[in-house]
Amino acid sequence: MFNKLKQFKDLRDTAKQMQSMLAEESVTVDELSNKIVLTMNGNMEVTGLAIDDELLSPTNKEKLQKGLKDAYNKAVKKVQQVMATKMKEMGGFPNIPGLS
Repeated sequence: MFNKLKQFKDLRDTAKQMQSMLAEESVTVDELSNKIVLTMNGNMEVTGLAIDDELLSPTNKEKLQKGLKDAYNKAVKKVQQVMATKMKEMGGFPNIPGLS
């Protein structure tokens, strides 16, 4: 039983280490020819957003909404790729019996 508790603690420690590492990562994507630039950290928090003034007019509302959605989705995919690479570099999570 204590062995399993140690394995869970090790897993939690690995996850915390990975979360700290990912917080330091950052991806930036652009949409609509750099009219929307979104930056996201490895914990999937938006840390920066720049929107060209042209898109802020009422006539461009739909274009702005679609651009923001597309930029966000692109950033999430890039962060997921970074996460996968980092997990692979760290050797992934240990195989803990009883968790599968």
